[in-house]
Amino acid sequence: MSAPVRLAAQAATVFAGSVVGVLALADSAREHDGAPARLDTQLATDAVNARSGMLTHAARLLTLVGSEVVVSALALLLVIVLLERRGPFLAMCAAVAMAVSASLTVGVKLLVARDRPGAGVRLGPVDSTYSFPSGHALNSAVFLGLVVLLFVPLLHPRRQRITVRCSLALLAFGIGVSRVYLGYHWASDVVASWLLAAAVLALVAVVSKTWGHGPDSPPRTDGDRAHVPGVTP
Repeated sequence: MSAPVRLAAQAATVFAGSVVGVLALADSAREHDGAPARLDTQLATDAVNARSGMLTHAARLLTLVGSEVVVSALALLLVIVLLERRGPFLAMCAAVAMAVSASLTVGVKLLVARDRPGAGVRLGPVDSTYSFPSGHALNSAVFLGLVVLLFVPLLHPRRQRITVRCSLALLAFGIGVSRVYLGYHWASDVVASWLLAAAVLALVAVVSKTWGHGPDSPPRTDGDRAHVPGVTP
């Protein structure tokens, strides 16, 4: 099996599995029953019981990093960097992926129409939007995934790429957990967000590899461009 076919098959598996998972979680959220709904209640209680001053400060910081304003600004910066370093096609891929992520956040919230956890457990201002999925978790996961797919291949050496990938994965996880800890979302909202992000990123991986300088392709270079330490020219 050729590399492009293998990548397409892997992406299709991730996409299909993610969609099935989101549908199952959405059904449980709408019907307020099933194992996910019961686990949501238990995890919400556990999150409240685990609260401390230091954890609350960390959760608020992570939520700020995953906020719409911060993620949008960082996404714009990523598009500019990709336009300069890897060309317009991959920059467009990143912009479209972020637009799709934002649209999914709004659209799925309206379709599922799940209420957020009670205001009594919330550490922060009121949010009147629906709960499923988490916009913070979805949009930040898509953005961080785009960094991994489209920017990290510029980094050198390989050990640095591995370190950055692991760090970004932990950041995405932390942002999602912070939304449950602060009482803004049920755990299944966050898991569904990660699954939606995986579906979007699977498509980006295939498109970028097939029609652009994909995740494993060498970056675009210009002969007169200065070398940046830590980044392949």
